[in-house]
Amino acid sequence: MLSEHTEVQVRPGVESDLDALTDIYNHYVRETPITFDTLPFTPEERRPWLLSHPEDGPYRLKVAVDGTFQGNSQRILGYATSSPYRVKPAYSTSVEVTVYLAPDAGGRGIGTLLYKALFEALADEDVHRAYAGIAQPNEASTRLHERFGFRYIGTHREVGRKFGRYWDVAWHEKEL
Repeated sequence: MLSEHTEVQVRPGVESDLDALTDIYNHYVRETPITFDTLPFTPEERRPWLLSHPEDGPYRLKVAVDGTFQGNSQRILGYATSSPYRVKPAYSTSVEVTVYLAPDAGGRGIGTLLYKALFEALADEDVHRAYAGIAQPNEASTRLHERFGFRYIGTHREVGRKFGRYWDVAWHEKEL
């Protein structure tokens, strides 16, 4: 269990984080409608995703780690990314952002730390808007995004099917 007093550090994601990041994401694939992926990934399948988030530029990966070492490594508590919003060139100044936390890391401000670091990193980039799609219901994610100035812009009704039912996705936008 994560201690309330654990020091959390945020840094860019690196290739050695791949196994832990894949484990966190796969939890949401298997257990929740938060992502519309339906089959878990192997770390090797997720490698292109990780490599598409360099330490500079508009597409970033920020990782939150427990400030204490376990052996010679730190436990990854979650991550935030900015990724291409759409692939067509005219969308290049828009990003889609997201946060994923380890299952026991919610409610401790880690998502806030991750987004703070992500938006600070994007401040000097040629990015005009950030978008977040939030599968509904997800009050914690909605509150996090509103805290960072996102505003609700619409809902795609029953846009994804997972676990035998349809899910809505509420879209939020932030000016950068």
